[in-house]
Amino acid sequence: MQGQQSKGALYYRCRFPTEYGLANKVEHPRNVYLAERELLNPLDQWLSRCLAPHRLDETVIALHDAQPDLDTDPAVLASARVIEECDQKLARHRAALEAGADPVLVARWMADTQARRAEAAARSQTANGKKRRMTLEEIQMLVTALGDIRDVLEKADPADKAEVYRQLGLRLTYQPGTRIVRAETDLDPHNWGYGTCPCGGT
Repeated sequence: MQGQQSKGALYYRCRFPTEYGLANKVEHPRNVYLAERELLNPLDQWLSRCLAPHRLDETVIALHDAQPDLDTDPAVLASARVIEECDQKLARHRAALEAGADPVLVARWMADTQARRAEAAARSQTANGKKRRMTLEEIQMLVTALGDIRDVLEKADPADKAEVYRQLGLRLTYQPGTRIVRAETDLDPHNWGYGTCPCGGT
């Protein structure tokens, strides 16, 4: 989804061209909108609850237990999934082109997908493949470094708040039929270093 402003309000928008859906036999509304105001408050409340002082130990244990028990670096696996998704998208782009979709539009889709694939491939090559599971103490240190997350989220500049979300590894998936957003977060020390607060001086 991408940012969209309408009548002074901010929205997340997913645009799905009709010819793309027809070529790939995929049902999807032409446009899906989610107002930012409907998302941020529940999201910040969820983060505040998870990282509230009285729930901190419970959250740290949950984060520890949720780690994949893999010898391979999860970043490598994530990059491989992105590459596979991009390859599937490129195949659909070609099918859309063969079905008569606008060549200029398809070329733009392909360029975006190829750029995303190249970025994932670069990340995969630079990962060392030796990432290990974090200990409870390491996770506790990362979570503690965030400080009072409610205060951070309430007072942060939007750009700083976006950086906090990014550093938390926040991933949101919107289901328009049920109007439900699934939120997941992953504290990864390799993204911002042990003991370093992602929100800088906040």
